Amino acid sequence: MRLSLAAIAVTCIAAAAHAWPATTPQRVATASGTKGCGKTHYFNGITQYHDLKSSSRDRKYSIHLPVDYHKAKPYPLVIGFHGSDSVGLFFEADTKMSEPRFSGDKIMVYPDGIGGAWAGANYSKVSVVEDLQFVADLLDEIRGDYCIDNDRIYATGMSNGGGFVNTIACNEIGGEFAAFAPASGSYYTDNNKHHDECKPARSPLPLLEIHGGSDKSVHYDGGEGEGGDEPAILDWLTWWAKRNACTSQKQDDSFHGDVHHITLTCDGLEALQHWKVDDMGHCWASTEINFSQISVGEGPTHIQASEIIMKFFDQFSKP
Repeated sequence: MRLSLAAIAVTCIAAAAHAWPATTPQRVATASGTKGCGKTHYFNGITQYHDLKSSSRDRKYSIHLPVDYHKAKPYPLVIGFHGSDSVGLFFEADTKMSEPRFSGDKIMVYPDGIGGAWAGANYSKVSVVEDLQFVADLLDEIRGDYCIDNDRIYATGMSNGGGFVNTIACNEIGGEFAAFAPASGSYYTDNNKHHDECKPARSPLPLLEIHGGSDKSVHYDGGEGEGGDEPAILDWLTWWAKRNACTSQKQDDSFHGDVHHITLTCDGLEALQHWKVDDMGHCWASTEINFSQISVGEGPTHIQASEIIMKFFDQFSKP
């Protein structure tokens, strides 16, 4: 089955966007890829829990260092945002992204949302301003404590967390990241009925999305979701094609037509990609059984999201 992206033409032009001035976080430190270099840590290969004060709130996050972490080597950083009613440690366990077969040499960070959720949904207990500030503060702390490659910082997330990844990409703080990869994302803050309020820090902004065609929580065709109105995924993808000024697209179908992979070329880069698995529900795509699959009564699916996402990130550095 061919996915219809009728609004995308080979002459896609970046859409005019309105700024989100109220959601610009205040930086408290100058970003530095070397500030944390030279500091010794003793928990290589395991995950540790940390506290962080942000916007007068007590925030928490987990961090996992590569087994061979060395204090003098700058490492890529991936921040993973959990879904609603969850925590970062569950997202780590569900995706298995801290396992070396997926993470490789990357430092993995899993922050916790206030009340188990991220800003943007109507059930969230924190504002978009506060959560974006938390991202800025988190980046400052991680850069200050660990040796980070500033050109290779990435964000991924699922469901409500995937939607918040998109919110980051639509704001100034998104300029700190090299690429984004939401999965089964609920895009409450990016539902452009009449105008586009998403203002990426640069274009093209590399982005990959994975979604199930049978998702009963964040419907592929959009509509009223658990936390507000959600766009149809192909509409959302079309908006990003315009923002990234994409000029061509291709589609590959596999597994007897059940899996569809759309790749759009933007400024010579395959910077916008989308995977649809027709018979997959609201879970993390994996060829191995995981918790989110069990929660929706499903088993393993055809693709491994953690592998696809990490390989996508490996293609991009911040210009």
